[in-house]
Amino acid sequence: MFTQGQIIFALIFIFFFVSAMIYTYKKDKNTHQNYYKGSYKVIIGFVVFILLLFVIKIYLKNK
Repeated sequence: MFTQGQIIFALIFIFFFVSAMIYTYKKDKNTHQNYYKGSYKVIIGFVVFILLLFVIKIYLKNK
């Protein structure tokens, strides 16, 4: 499906992209701790909202 050159390019790209993301995260770690203290609450809220939508969907489907 893919040529050998495309696979090599994809692997190299993924390696450097992940490396850059890790470097950037480590560089900004202190900034994230200062400015995004309560962000986990927002993530939990989104997950609860999505789960609630699934529960409503299943309830209405079975009704």
